[in-house]
Amino acid sequence: MKRILIIASHPDDETLGCGGLISKLKKQGADFFVLFIGEGSTCRFKDPSSKEALSSIENRNFCAKKTMEFLGIDDYYFNNFPCGRFDTVPILEINKVIENIISEFKPDTIFSHSPNDANSDHQITYKSTIMSTRPGALNSVESVYTFEVLSSSEWSFLKTFKPNYFIELNQKDVDVKCEALGIYESELKDYPFPRSSEGIKTLAMLRGMQSGFYYAEAFSLIRKLQK
Repeated sequence: MKRILIIASHPDDETLGCGGLISKLKKQGADFFVLFIGEGSTCRFKDPSSKEALSSIENRNFCAKKTMEFLGIDDYYFNNFPCGRFDTVPILEINKVIENIISEFKPDTIFSHSPNDANSDHQITYKSTIMSTRPGALNSVESVYTFEVLSSSEWSFLKTFKPNYFIELNQKDVDVKCEALGIYESELKDYPFPRSSEGIKTLAMLRGMQSGFYYAEAFSLIRKLQK
């Protein structure tokens, strides 16, 4: 994992899914690119084109930029497809966005959403990621993983996230993840809401317990090509 592309449906998904991994692997010299497929805000507004809705996009993107700076990531891109409405966008258009970033950044590893999330945008992002990284597409991608997103992955009750790959985190990595998520003030609520500092720490301990560590972040390995 030297060049890692994180494909996130909305700003904050990258931190919820990979905040610990980013903290750990940045210290080891890995390069990251974060692609934000959608804007993550306007689904909360009756009129997604209203002044208030557009302002919410700007604010969330601003928070994402601050988060990228905090995490030490210089390369990222906001595509701003409509939140909660990825199904109104031809999937070919989403594929092209992903394929263009893959062509430019040339990642060896990709992390994206689980197909079993309760959020439909996450499901579509997964599908598009798989289509865009098919081995016959002659790209640089060797491995594809999916991550879990609190308040989405665990709420798809019949088909939940099933990790098979764990990365050990230390206390500092967990603290960095919590602090990074805290930059997205509008996305946090008090515990027991999953997207809270307590929620992040509890999940990190659960995944650690499952894998023999004190803290861990969990992923599902979809495919790996060994050269």
